[in-house]
Amino acid sequence: MHIDIAGLPSEHIHFEISPLAELGLSLHALSEPGHHPGHHGWATATSAALEPDLADRLHEAEFLWRNTFSDVFLPFAGVRGGDGRTGASLAEDLDILDRMDDERFVSAALEFTCASLYGTGAPSPLTSATMRARALDMAAARGPQQLEFTQQLLAAPGSVRTWVRRLFEDCDQAFFADTWQRVQVQLAADARHKTELLRHKGLDEVFRAVSPALSLNEDASRLIIDKLTVGRTNAADRAVGAGLTLIPTSFGWPHLMVLHAPGWRPVIHYPVHRPELPSPASVELLQLRMEALAHPMRMRLCRNLARSPYTTGELADAHSITAPEVSRHMAVLKKAGLITTRRRGRYVLHALDLTVVARLGSDFLEGVLR
Repeated sequence: MHIDIAGLPSEHIHFEISPLAELGLSLHALSEPGHHPGHHGWATATSAALEPDLADRLHEAEFLWRNTFSDVFLPFAGVRGGDGRTGASLAEDLDILDRMDDERFVSAALEFTCASLYGTGAPSPLTSATMRARALDMAAARGPQQLEFTQQLLAAPGSVRTWVRRLFEDCDQAFFADTWQRVQVQLAADARHKTELLRHKGLDEVFRAVSPALSLNEDASRLIIDKLTVGRTNAADRAVGAGLTLIPTSFGWPHLMVLHAPGWRPVIHYPVHRPELPSPASVELLQLRMEALAHPMRMRLCRNLARSPYTTGELADAHSITAPEVSRHMAVLKKAGLITTRRRGRYVLHALDLTVVARLGSDFLEGVLR
C-alpha cells in the first residue's frame, strides 16, 4: 500500500481521535472477538448486557464493520469541501456523517459488495445500473438480511441513514459512552505524543512510532504500508483537500486500516497497543500449516477468510482467478486444518479458523488482519 506525500507540508499531517471510528472498531470486536484476544472480557460482558432489540439491529447492520470496515466510520475524510478534521464527540462525528452526500454514503456502506473495486473509483450503485446489480448479487451471497438492507439502502438512502444514526446513538447510550470515556484519554495522549514527535523528529521517526509496518521510500516522497493488499493514493492531491490523517485506536490491534478510496482524504487507523498471544503449535503441525501458507495466493485468500466467511465465487471475484483455482487452494488449507466450511442454503462458506491461526503466532495473525 502506497501513499504519495511528495510536496505535502508536515502541518497537513494530523493526528486526531474519533469517537465514531472507535465505535466502529468496538463493534468489530463484538462481532469478531477472535480478532481481538485482548478484549475478550469486554466483548463478553458488553454482548451479554445488550438489549435484544439493539442486538438484533446490530446483527442486521454488522456487514458495515465485520468483514470490511466501512468508510462511513471515517466520514471526515469523505465530505466534499470538508477540512479533514474529526468531531470532538460522537454526536459531532455523526453530524459530519450526515453531511456526506448519498452517493458516497451508499458506496461506503456497500463496500462489502465491491471490495475488489475499492481503489478503482467505481461509480456509485445509486447512479450505475451495473454496480447496482453487482451490489444486490453480492449482498445475496451474504444472506437475506444483507440483501434486504441493500435493497432498502438503494431504494431509500435517506431513511436508512436515519436508521443507522439512531443505531449508533443507541450504542452510545447502551455501552459506548462509558467505553469512550475510558479509552479517550489514552488515545488523546497518543495523538499528542505523535504530533510532538512529528514536529521535533520528522516524518521517518513518527511513522516508525506509529507502526513497524510503515516506512518511507528513499527520497521520502512515498509512505509505504506493509499490508497483504495493494493500493495507492495521493495525500498531496489538492482536489480532495491535501493532507493525511492518522487516528489511534484502542480496539484496533492487529488491524492497521488504510483508507485510500479515490477522492477521499487518506487515513491511517492504527492500534496503540498489542496483547500477548498463545505460544505456537508443535513443530510438526507448524510445518504442515506453514507449507500450506507458502503460496502467496493462499496468504491473500487467508486475508479475506480471516475477516468473514466467503464463498468460492466471492473469492474468485475478489482475486480475479477462477473458481476451480480457489477450490484447489481451499483444499490445501482445509487439509492443514486452517479453515472451516459450512453450508447456508445453496452457498458453501469458508472461514479461517482464528483459534488455530493464533497458535501460529502473533506475526501471522497480525499480517493477515493488518
